[in-house]
Amino acid sequence: MTQTLAGKVAAVTGAASGIGLECAKHMAAAGAKVVLIDRAEGALIEQCAEIGPGAIPLVIDLLDKRSVATMMPQILEAVGQLDIFHANAGSYIGGEVATGDPDTWDRMLDLNINATFRTIQAVLPHMIERKSGDIIVTSSVAGVVPVVWEPIYTASKHAVQAFVHTVRRQVAKHGLRVGAVLPGPVVTALINDWPQAKRDAALADGSLMEANEVAEAVMFMLTRPRNITIRDLVIVPQSLDL
Repeated sequence: MTQTLAGKVAAVTGAASGIGLECAKHMAAAGAKVVLIDRAEGALIEQCAEIGPGAIPLVIDLLDKRSVATMMPQILEAVGQLDIFHANAGSYIGGEVATGDPDTWDRMLDLNINATFRTIQAVLPHMIERKSGDIIVTSSVAGVVPVVWEPIYTASKHAVQAFVHTVRRQVAKHGLRVGAVLPGPVVTALINDWPQAKRDAALADGSLMEANEVAEAVMFMLTRPRNITIRDLVIVPQSLDL
């Protein structure tokens, strides 16, 4: 029997657009109250107004540890509890290491790794105390396949995978589930640095996915019975050659 999201409270990072927004919409449609977390205040307010009264905007800069420290207190003040936390925010850099910009790498690594680790750590005490909770992390197929054209991004997602599965084993005894959704290329802002010709060709040959398809995979993970954990759900377009 599937688990319902009715009456639950969820929070999603990177929720002003892309995968995070689609996941927030799906959770709200399933009856959850959803806190949308992003630093883009205008976009958050606009999207929450569109979703409806069950959507709550929360402006947090995930690259500022002082801002992140306010995240969980603000969630609890606004909605009183947290049942689902989706650590979705991330960024992407591809290209040759020899000609790359290490300063740009640092920002991506801070968001993809440190912000993910820090926000999950922030919600764990509340969920452990309640002996229930779901944590979903947006990873990537690059977390299990070394993708030659994106070595720094691939390294960040390998780190995420290691974190997900060690934390999962630490907190299972408290009734928490931790899992990762690992999409292939998705039409989001993360691939804005792709050459236009590459994006057009990928859309034409079916090697890109839409964000709502990832959201449907996340909903599958969240609605399994409590005795089931989907620890990894890899979702790739059929013609992706990896």
